[in-house]
Amino acid sequence: MKVGASTGCLYPLLTEEAVRTLAENGFEKIEIFFNTFSELEEKYLNRIRDILDEYGISVVSLHPFTSAFESYLLFSGYERRFWDGVKLYDKYFRCVSYLGGKYVVLHGLRKQFVNASTESLFLERFAILSRRAKDMGVDLLQENVNNYFADNPQSIKRMIDAIPNEAQFVLDIKQAVRAGFSPFEILQAMGNRVKHIHISDVSNDGKCLLPGHGDFDFRAFFRFLKQLGYKGEIILEVYRQCFDTPVDLTNARLYIENSILNP
Repeated sequence: MKVGASTGCLYPLLTEEAVRTLAENGFEKIEIFFNTFSELEEKYLNRIRDILDEYGISVVSLHPFTSAFESYLLFSGYERRFWDGVKLYDKYFRCVSYLGGKYVVLHGLRKQFVNASTESLFLERFAILSRRAKDMGVDLLQENVNNYFADNPQSIKRMIDAIPNEAQFVLDIKQAVRAGFSPFEILQAMGNRVKHIHISDVSNDGKCLLPGHGDFDFRAFFRFLKQLGYKGEIILEVYRQCFDTPVDLTNARLYIENSILNP
């Protein structure tokens, strides 16, 4: 397994500068968190590709800046807005494919809007988006974001049962903890459908930290991933206030690689 990092760790640093910073600090795999519409245009993407080629690094996944807007844009009762939203998410799918990546991360439907009818609509539309992503050679992944539909094992299992050909996931440790679940419970529900991992450490009081600075049992976590047959990348995703300099991200990567994966 390769340990990478998300450009989101460096927000609000400009996205291209965040890509270069991660590359200069030894990261070979990255997730790009795009932050505005102009960053989805080919001219801008070519700038990103130049940096990737310069340092010999690769993109794993793309995180849309419209994640917080998805309930309204994609999963409301206003169908015309959904199809306009599909055009935007098609852009995300094309972008990650153009950059050589594999995944687009979805937050989905906020729990405050979930009921029997909206759940059915969400699953139907997720399947539509997933199939469009696959047509472009990438996968749409549902993340277990706190206060969203898939933040708990039961909803994840219902999603798998309802759309077995489309349901695939990204596991985020800090989001599981925030939702009041063990990351192991969430992983168990996702099973071999987990395709992508966001890692962070956590303190006893639930604070998000860099790996090696908290109490999370990473050895048990990686043993569990191995049992599930997971062979993908591991992406560091923490908030900017969680560290002082990008070197701290590098040290967290080395901690996972040298102390946990290859002790």
